[in-house]
This record gives sequence, C-alpha cells and structure tokens, in this order.
Amino acid sequence: PEPEKKTASAPRIEAEEMVGASTSSVVNVYPLANYTFGTKEPKMEKDTSVADRLARMKVNYMKEGMRTSVEAILLVQEHNHPHILLLQIGNTFCKLPGGRLKPGENEIEGLKRKLCSKLAVNSPSFPPNWQVGECVAVWWRPNFETVMYPYCPPHITKPKVHSCLRGFFTIYCWDLGLDNENDQCDEQECKKLFIVHLTEREYFAVPRNLKLLAVPLFELYDNVQRYGPVISTIPQQLSRFQFNMVSS
Repeated sequence: PEPEKKTASAPRIEAEEMVGASTSSVVNVYPLANYTFGTKEPKMEKDTSVADRLARMKVNYMKEGMRTSVEAILLVQEHNHPHILLLQIGNTFCKLPGGRLKPGENEIEGLKRKLCSKLAVNSPSFPPNWQVGECVAVWWRPNFETVMYPYCPPHITKPKVHSCLRGFFTIYCWDLGLDNENDQCDEQECKKLFIVHLTEREYFAVPRNLKLLAVPLFELYDNVQRYGPVISTIPQQLSRFQFNMVSS
C-alpha cells in the first residue's frame, strides 16, 4: 500500500542526512587582515635545549605521572586558502599555541588558559573568545623520547588513556598479548590537538620574543623536516572538515 512506502522511505532519507552530517563539519575561516596583532611582555621558555626539556619531563613524571598537553589549531585564510597560526621560537622552531595541563585540569579550560597566556591581550577591553571545538588528533610520547606517535606504540605496556579511548586501547593491548592489568606503564606524554574556532574579529598580543606566523596548509603538508611529524600532518587531520572561506 502507498502509505507503507512513504513510511519506509522517510527514515532512509533521515539516516542518509545524519550520516552526511556526522562525517563533515563546517569551519568558518576569516581573512588574516581581519585580525589585529600586537605585542606583550616576553614569554621565556623553561628549557634551552631538547635535552633539558626531556630531563624536566622526567622529573615531573616522577612527581605527577603522565604529562598531558593541549594545543590549538587556529585557522585564517589568505588568497582563499587556509593558513595555520604558528608560534616561531628563534629562527627555525615552530609550534602550535598551547602547553601542559596542570594535574587534574580540564582540557578545554586548560587550553583556554594557555591561549590567554600565549596570545591574549592583557586588557579587560579585549576579552578573548576562545571557542574550542573538536579534538582532531592525539599523539603519544613513550620513554622520554623525542619522537611522538599518532597511536599508542605496541611496546607500551599499560597506557593511561582518555576515558573515551580506554576501550580501544584495552582491546589493543590485549590483542598484543600484554598483561594490561599488571604491566608497568612506560608512557610519559599525551598531546591532544583541538580546532579553536576564531570569530570574525580578534585581537592578539604575541610575546616579544616570539613570532606569530600564518603558514598555508600546502606548506605544512608532508614537510616533516621543517615542521616535524605533528604539525606536518595537520592537513590530513583537517581533510574531513569543510572550510567556509568568509570574505571580509
């Protein structure tokens, strides 16, 4: 009968719409010229070398356990192409704005705190409006190594993972034949990358000892030698998003 056909077809259309909505998120990207950039007091790095940083991480791990850090992907556009805002230290080293969470600190609030420290204007007249969106990547550092992995390495015996991923990694370690209840954890850092949506107008204040660069995605893509594995894979991580290039 005709009514039954209508009833059967309606849910199918809704399901298709839901699938499409869940696989593509829209990100509004505004021109770089929309934003105002100034400077503020220097923000000195705690370490003068990679070796010093790894040594400090080891001391902190012994006191506080696994380090969790959060970083922001801030998007602007130039010539109708997405650019990522990166902080440059010295002449060569670039990093995403963000940093280490305090023990027990909420990831979203911690990222906002770090963004205020790195990029916000120190004035109540220009309150920041950090709109933290999806987590697009999780990276792991084992045994105080310089390299990070976009997965929990097989030699990690008992990773301490975020609750939404715990089931996956428990199964993963079990499949490897590891005793995930009794083995000792040897993982030292978990780094999470979040999209932070910018509004049409923002005011930024950059520490005087740092530079803020707008780097196009085509420059980052597969450029491991210049930007490292975390930043150079951001274009792939963002490929599932739909960019809405908003003109000024």
